[in-house]
Order: sequence, then C-alpha cells, then structure tokens
Amino acid sequence: MKQSAMHVSYSRGLDSLRDTRLWRSHAYIDGRWEAADSGSDLMVYNPANGALLGQVPAMGVRETERAIAAARTAFSSWRRSLPHQRAALLQAWHREIIAAKQDLALIMVLEQGKPFAEALGEIDYAADFVAWYAEEAKRSNMEGITSHLPDAEMKVVRQPLGVVALITPWNFPCAMITRKAAAAVAAGCTTVIYPSPETPFSALALAVLAERAGLPAGLINVVTGHPTEIGSTLATHADVRGVSFTGSTEVGRLIAKQGSATVKRLVLELGGHAPFIVFSDADLEKAVDSAISAKFATSGQDCLAANRIYVQRPVYNDFLKAYADRIRALKLGEGLEPGVDIGPLIHERAVTKVERQVDDAMAKGAKLLVGGKRTSAGSLFYQPTLLADLPDDALMAREETFGPVAAVSPFDEEAEVLSRANATEFGLVAYLHSRDPDRIHRMTRDLEFGMVAVNRTKITGAPIPFGGMKQSGLGREGSRLGMEAFTEVKYICLDRPN
Repeated sequence: MKQSAMHVSYSRGLDSLRDTRLWRSHAYIDGRWEAADSGSDLMVYNPANGALLGQVPAMGVRETERAIAAARTAFSSWRRSLPHQRAALLQAWHREIIAAKQDLALIMVLEQGKPFAEALGEIDYAADFVAWYAEEAKRSNMEGITSHLPDAEMKVVRQPLGVVALITPWNFPCAMITRKAAAAVAAGCTTVIYPSPETPFSALALAVLAERAGLPAGLINVVTGHPTEIGSTLATHADVRGVSFTGSTEVGRLIAKQGSATVKRLVLELGGHAPFIVFSDADLEKAVDSAISAKFATSGQDCLAANRIYVQRPVYNDFLKAYADRIRALKLGEGLEPGVDIGPLIHERAVTKVERQVDDAMAKGAKLLVGGKRTSAGSLFYQPTLLADLPDDALMAREETFGPVAAVSPFDEEAEVLSRANATEFGLVAYLHSRDPDRIHRMTRDLEFGMVAVNRTKITGAPIPFGGMKQSGLGREGSRLGMEAFTEVKYICLDRPN
C-alpha cells in the first residue's frame, strides 16, 4: 500500500519541512509503504510539549516475518553484487542524506527533543558512516595463506552473513541506523531495522532516502511498533543470522539469550556509566569545558555521558566553582529555540529515574550546588544539575543516569581513583585529564574501558572502532572492524596435483 505524505499540522515545526515526502506514517517492507495488518497505530509525541506528532503502524509478528522474508529474498541477489556496485549505491544514499540534512534534523528535534544544532551534527555524523562504508565496501579483503601442505592451495574469503536485524535507540535515531546499516549493506547483507517507538520518523525518512538512492527492494526494511513482539521475532527467527543492538544492558542480555537458540552473530552496544577523571596537574579550564560536553550533550541522554566525575582534591573546589558557573549558564528549552543547550528528557520514566537518583544521592550526603528539580518549561524538562561529594554507595555512582545531572566527588591518589573508576560492570568509555605522560600511559593501559579520551571529549567518528568491555557490549561498530560481524570467514583448500 503506497502512502501519501501525511498532514503536517500536529506540532509546531512540521510545517517547516522543505520536503514533506520525508514524513511517512507507514512502515517500509520490500520496497512498499505498509500499514499494520491489524490496522492499529502507535502514537508518537513531541517530548518538549506533549503534542501529537503522528502515528506509525503498530506491527507485530506477521509483519516482522514478512520483512525478514523480503530481506531473505533480496539477499540471494545482493550477496552477489560487486563491491563497486554496493559502493555506488551507498554514495548515492549519502548524497540524499546530505541534501535532506535540514529536514532530517527538524524531524529529529521534534520526536527526540535534542537542540537543533546537535541534531544537525548528528546528521553529519550519520552521513559520514554511509560515506565511510561506501569506501570500505571495496576493501573487504583477506590475507592469503602460504600452504603448509605440498599438494594443496589455500585461500580465505569473506562472504556476507545474511539477513541482519538492526535494533536502534531513541537518543541517536539517525546515526545508530547508518552506523549499522551502511556496514551491513557494504558487506553484502540485507537488513530489517526496528527503530525505537519513541523516534520512528527519523528511520522512515532514512528509508525514503535509501529508496530514492536506488537501493533495491528488500535491502532496507523498517518495521515499527511495540518492542516485545518485534524484538523477540528478530532475535529468535532462524533466517536472521545476526542482530546488532544499541540500548540498555538489560535488554542486550535478553537479546543474547533469545538469540542463543539459533547461535546468532551479535553486536551489542550497551550501557556506559563513564568515569571522568581530573588530576591536579590538568589544564583546569579545558577539563571544565570537556566536562560540560561529556555530561550535557543530548541532555545527558548518551551512553558516552560522564556519569561519575572524579577530581583530585587539590583542585576539587576550584573545579566545582568553575563547573557550577558553566552549568548555571546552560539554556534549557525546546530544541528549535535559538541557543538552547538542554532539551527535554524523552519520557516520564526518564525524569522519574533522574529524580530518584538525585533524592538518593542527597539522602546519602551529596550536596546540591545547582538545579535539582523539574522546571515550568514542560513536564519532561529537568534543570541542569550539579551534585558535589557523591558517595560511592549512591545509586548515581552505580547506575547510568541518562539525564542532565553531573555528580562530582574528590579523590586523593591515582590507585584509588583507578579502582573506583573500574568498580563497575560497564566498560564503554573513560575520560582522563592530566599533563603527566607517564600517568597517561599507566591510566590508559589500566582503565577497563573500550575507549579512553585523554584531555578531550569528542572521540567518535566513522573511522574509529566504537565499543566497550565487560557488560558494555560485544563487537565493534565503525572503522573497518564494523563490517566484520556482518561477514563469514571461509577457508578453502584446493587439491593441487603434482
């Protein structure tokens, strides 16, 4: 069933779309725009003001199985496509994304809430993955093997894995799709994408652009709806050979368990709970700047967010004063307002979690220096907040916050802070500020995290292997390593008569 552009008067801002065809209220299966078999819909709301944005199909098992079948059919021919053909289509998709940048950012702000400038940055980030894997599609090579047998010739090849499920979160609704989908398509796989029910419109807009770029039917499928039926179908279906998931560690464990029956290839990018460590020899002004970026980007709703800030005691008070001044200056408001730094949280559960953690921290002795409550801007807005002297037994020291709350505590010695930083089941990213090269060497070696940022915040991008240790996930996304999970390594031994 073909879908026409929906009416765009639900919420302030939709009437600013330059290309209303990007706004789709149907899912995308086998090159067709479809409603749910049941006719039921899932409502999507603007977190900034509670206004209804629109609805998408509330699909279930049957529609998901239909998308898997479409991807399986498409795989039979796509797997045989030449690398330069895959590259050309990805390059075309990249051009479409760049041309639609303003509209994609607008859609993201309306359904996710982040400030418009951040949304524009995410579209660039998302597009970079498509451009990167357009080039990597040409380089999926293996090293040869020198035979150890006198009458044999040996070779190793990479072949596409098959149909892969891509399950993406609401906090980066475009970049998490392209980081996964571009790598899978470059490797010769076909995809079934399940976007978060909070942010489906960004995924559907990307599907429109993939269709315009000429990607064949069945190569990109987007199924919308509630997670229970769709997620379990993708995780258990025998024709789905791999699952790439970004989200909570709890859900990641469930996907791993469900996928074990069919021994699925898994890429899991899970929780973060990052430490941010400032030694007394650090450039304090730079450390404060970095702590603002590392904590408050995406309103703190980021797996890379600095969740535990440790500052060495000689500079502790100076750091707190400078940090508090910077936090007070952050502007809170709807993402389309000029100069906004902090938008709404995604839903009521997120705000309730922040409130619970702040109350617990203060009950255990933390001091409130800035913020600490909701605002009159809207029910999902929470003030940028600073807590000092956070004890290690507080919930905030043990759980991800996913909100605009910075918690700082002092430390004395290097060994002490290393132990406290590593005392978590998570291991995604750590931030370190110091001028001592020997200390930097020791700390980057001993921090149990998949990524370490030294004297800076921004470290991500298409060329880097994104991923964590421990219960922060499995595998890597981005870089040349991002294609590995979507390929099978095959060894071939050929008889060579003398």
